[in-house]
Amino acid sequence: MTPSASNGKEMTKLESGDASSSSSSSTATMRNPRRFTWTGPAIVLGFELLESIAFSGVALNLVVYLGTVLHGTTAFNAAHVDTWNGTTFIVPVIGAFLADSCWGKYNTIVASLLFYLAGLVLLTLSAGISPLRPASCEGISCPQATGKQFSVFFAALYLTSIGTGGVKSALLPFGAEQYDVDGTPEEALRKQSFFTWFFGAINLGIFVAGTLVSWLQQNVSWALGFGVSALCLLLAAVGFLAGTPWYRMQRPTGSPLKDILRVMVASVRKRKAKLPAAAGHGGAVLHEVAEDGDLQKLAHTKGLGCLDKAAVKGGDGKEGPWDLCTVSEVEGVKILARMAPIWLTCVLYAASLGQMTTTFIQQGMAMDNKVFGRLKVPVASMVSVEVAFMLLWVLLHDTVIMPLARRWGPAGSAGLTQLQRMGVGRFLVVVAMGTAALVERRRLHNFAAGRMMGIAWQVPQFVLVAGSDVFCGIAQLEFFYGEAPASMRSICSALSFLALSLGFYVNTAVVTAVSHLRPGWLAPDLNAGHLDYYFWLWAVIGAGNLLLYMLLAARYTTKQVVLHSPSSSST
Repeated sequence: MTPSASNGKEMTKLESGDASSSSSSSTATMRNPRRFTWTGPAIVLGFELLESIAFSGVALNLVVYLGTVLHGTTAFNAAHVDTWNGTTFIVPVIGAFLADSCWGKYNTIVASLLFYLAGLVLLTLSAGISPLRPASCEGISCPQATGKQFSVFFAALYLTSIGTGGVKSALLPFGAEQYDVDGTPEEALRKQSFFTWFFGAINLGIFVAGTLVSWLQQNVSWALGFGVSALCLLLAAVGFLAGTPWYRMQRPTGSPLKDILRVMVASVRKRKAKLPAAAGHGGAVLHEVAEDGDLQKLAHTKGLGCLDKAAVKGGDGKEGPWDLCTVSEVEGVKILARMAPIWLTCVLYAASLGQMTTTFIQQGMAMDNKVFGRLKVPVASMVSVEVAFMLLWVLLHDTVIMPLARRWGPAGSAGLTQLQRMGVGRFLVVVAMGTAALVERRRLHNFAAGRMMGIAWQVPQFVLVAGSDVFCGIAQLEFFYGEAPASMRSICSALSFLALSLGFYVNTAVVTAVSHLRPGWLAPDLNAGHLDYYFWLWAVIGAGNLLLYMLLAARYTTKQVVLHSPSSSST
């Protein structure tokens, strides 16, 4: 898209690639624009740390509570934990839609906190008040929870799910919006660091919950453990509300689905229209409007020409909103169409990461869990070890790898691009699956020779998974936020959570298929099975996913934003 003669006084700047990630919505939609300070992002990071502790304090030990306190059956517990996890990671999509279309991100977070706090308080009460939980086991007799007790517990659980889903949908884009909109390299680096430390806050919270809170629940009191989660969220809520005067807040722009439907309908109605010859050279002849105060528009890009027809002007000049769309509206739909295949590879990647909490743990259970000769390491604690290594990877990523990439890269570059870092993450998970397969093969040989293999041999595969998660996880947060149309940033940011949710289901489908087609691979007794073959299968799946991703990334057209100077709005 090029400036027309009628607004030739406008000063335009074209941004593409990662630099566009630093652009925010127009300040015309900002409720209280002000100069950048670290106060807003710092409060958001502290909020995320406390919220991660609160959520993980419930999620990590949920199946244990159902089994040891409510005395549910194995199948009952597994089914309800899977259902709750699926709901928790789908709710952010609904919350994101509300945040982008009508409530706004700040209001969505505040409203979600009410559900969240109510759920955690009720959960604490259900664990601490005797009539709300079944009696303890007497010998082998363990009375199951009554219908009323289950009802109170699941009401608390799903209130928590709604609350955390709403917070997850809006907090990250809200924090990113606290940064300036000038698009300078310095501002891009600030925002990149924010995404890195937001990711680190999530995992530090998981580590604290997996060690301290879990220990309190299982060794002191479940009510105390849930109470710590409720207290953390209360502190987060108080801090977040206290920071209100320092926030930049943007008004919602209305339902983005309507604009998507308009583009689709208009392109179908004009499917026989011919694109102007100049449409491939900036789209100057396609329909666009210049509204006062609108500082951000999307530039025309090549490809998906069938959608460009929605912006072709008719001869009579009397077309309505469902017949004629702007270039920016068309480009917004193009972005979603280009992001969709990349997102599908995120689902398979998430399924690969799922091995860390399933088959990796099963592998560890068949190993000697003593380290340094005497110290016994709980097998499940290897997940906490992975989180610890992840925090080290975050430091390495932000202080060593990215600065070196910027130094060795082209002048003014931000280092490795988002797509490149996502590729590195997908490569590392393939190496991790191969490493796990080699470790399992060695373990089987040792068992055949009458020796137990130490659990410390699992550390390399956990280190590789941690590195993969850091490279890919941080880049995906930046990618889905930065590439999204300004009116859909919360929704697109929530796609990462949806990919994680679907990854669980893909993992379950693969396990089911392998159990039927190759039952010997996942034998009840791992010493009689071939878990190494199963790891090699996931290495092949990951390699195929990596190749597909590389093809898609090479053809991906990044978002291009035209920023107009504020002075031009009056011309």
